[in-house]
Amino acid sequence: MGIRASGSATVVTSQRVREGFDEEYDRWQGKVNRVVRGFDGFKGTETYPPGSGEEREWIVVFRFAGTDQLTAWLDSTARQELLAEGRRLLDGAPTQEVLAGGHIDEPDREGATAVISHVVRPGREEEFEHWQEKVLKEQEKFPGFMGTEFFRPVEGIQENWVVAFRYDTHEHLDAWLESSRREHLLRKGRDYFASYDVRKVGTAFSGWFRFGSGEGEEAPPNWKQAMTVVLALYPTVMVLNLTVGHEFDVLGVPVYLGLFFGNVLSVSILTWLLMPLVNRALAFWLRSGRPRTVRVDVAGAALVALCWALTVLIFALTTG
Repeated sequence: MGIRASGSATVVTSQRVREGFDEEYDRWQGKVNRVVRGFDGFKGTETYPPGSGEEREWIVVFRFAGTDQLTAWLDSTARQELLAEGRRLLDGAPTQEVLAGGHIDEPDREGATAVISHVVRPGREEEFEHWQEKVLKEQEKFPGFMGTEFFRPVEGIQENWVVAFRYDTHEHLDAWLESSRREHLLRKGRDYFASYDVRKVGTAFSGWFRFGSGEGEEAPPNWKQAMTVVLALYPTVMVLNLTVGHEFDVLGVPVYLGLFFGNVLSVSILTWLLMPLVNRALAFWLRSGRPRTVRVDVAGAALVALCWALTVLIFALTTG
């Protein structure tokens, strides 16, 4: 896969929220998301809270049909007023990278993405591009690599050179970012760029947690996603083991084939049947557009845990 760019425009904003202001920031960001929907060319937005062990940095992605529409939003009075309103919630000024072109705006693709912004030394642009091609060849050798996008500066709004690349899991993404091979390439690349900044964007189960198209709603936090997936996955696997799995055993189907067909069935049932039902039932807890409070978070988590206990009890009584 070569380095390419075309089409739409995306801005990736990184902002560090002050300690104790997460809930208020979440409400403010929801207001920003509602306002941006009214701008021409708006296609969607996603918000990614800090992961465990990471700095208190929230990543927000805004996607537009083109650079002109994105610029209109970035320069708008409405956005400036919102930034002034939210400034007291942030620890330092937010940073942003504008990605003009490419296909970074496809939210239904799973995995984890890194967005790296480079300050390229004047006159070394062509050498930087050749170096980036070498980086791509090494990236492709690492497990889970899904693709990369290369974004040149956008006159008037973006001076840095930006690369976005995706792996199928956060673990595979981190394996590349922390690899000795990448470190070796970075040492060589210092001749071509003065500095760089890395931001990770992504969520493990986002394809199961889209509440509407074009509504500008982000996926729930990872811990909520994990709890909800387990709620639907456990009874699905148990029922399949007691029915289809039993029939496979009777028919003498090899274990490796039985496991494959079982996985296909369980993922299909979750994606098209159970997860939509669970999402609707737990919308008060999962949806970003609803008010979030500690009480709601605790109540939702307790409800899911109670459902876990009930399903375990049901299968204990019916299979014991």
